[in-house]
Amino acid sequence: MKTAFITGAAGFLGSHLVDEMLRTGYRVIGYDNLSHGNLSNLENARLHPNFIFHFGDVCDRQALRKAAGSGLDLVLHLAAFKIPRYGKVTDTLRINSDGTLNALQLAVEHSAKFVITSTSDVYGKNPVLPFSEESDSVLGPPTISRWAYAASKLFDEHLVLAMSEEHGIPATVIRIFGSYGPRQHLSWWGGPQAVFIDAVLRNQTIPIHGDGLQTRSFTYVSDTVRGIAAVGKADCLNREIINIGNNVEITILELAQEIHRLCAVPWPLRLQILPYNEISGRRYEDVRRRVPDITKAKRTLGFEARVTLDEGLQKTIEWQRPLVLGQSVGPEAETSTMVEGVRA
Repeated sequence: MKTAFITGAAGFLGSHLVDEMLRTGYRVIGYDNLSHGNLSNLENARLHPNFIFHFGDVCDRQALRKAAGSGLDLVLHLAAFKIPRYGKVTDTLRINSDGTLNALQLAVEHSAKFVITSTSDVYGKNPVLPFSEESDSVLGPPTISRWAYAASKLFDEHLVLAMSEEHGIPATVIRIFGSYGPRQHLSWWGGPQAVFIDAVLRNQTIPIHGDGLQTRSFTYVSDTVRGIAAVGKADCLNREIINIGNNVEITILELAQEIHRLCAVPWPLRLQILPYNEISGRRYEDVRRRVPDITKAKRTLGFEARVTLDEGLQKTIEWQRPLVLGQSVGPEAETSTMVEGVRA
């Protein structure tokens, strides 16, 4: 039985990936500091005999090595820090660089395959769409802190490809496009869907950052995780980059309107347009359009998103509705207990 080590295992994508790897016959070691993840996301996994969870920080190299034990076949590195728009720029840069280096060194020590989830944000302001894996990264100046996340993940990509070549371990970089779905963080950390659903169900005004005409391509979590797992199991794509996402484009205003329709509430849609400088109090640049070219994923993995945006949003609303209305305990309600070596 092969063993997969997953950082960020208690988070949104990480916990779904844990479930998928267990389902397909892997022994899984999960690792998370519970800063944004939660043990409730691993409720089913913790009952599985082939899963063990360790509390720890990816920036703590010794704790990471201790948790891994011996005999890893695959390291799936999902732990990361983001959203420097609201500050925490140093954390974004430090956690993403140091954490990736530590996870990479773990893979080297075990001669394990390494897979990292990067971000579509690295394409930045490139005006040529859709974004292929060979597209240029066009980032704004470092005086605009919003680009710190993209810069940190671009550094990670270079580090992964360089260490893979230097140490002879197989490695792949995955660029994720707009994942959403059950277990998403119920704040801007989880993306606009979570915030918009919450506002609509509470009969509150939806905050639209910027003018709302910027577009995104959103991918339901089951599709994203299926793509990540396929990359982890594939023998191809060594020292390569691959887009995993849905190539259907929608404006943020259209997203808000669709969520309001699917929530089927009796009150009207209310929107508030918030210029970026009024939100963060600092200069900000946004990406106007973001659409993936998934030709490579189709060719190499047979991957294509299966869940439409309407289907995915409906499933997400059904999951989030009782949390918003207080009918059950949400994923953020459980105390982030420090645990190590937990199976149940």
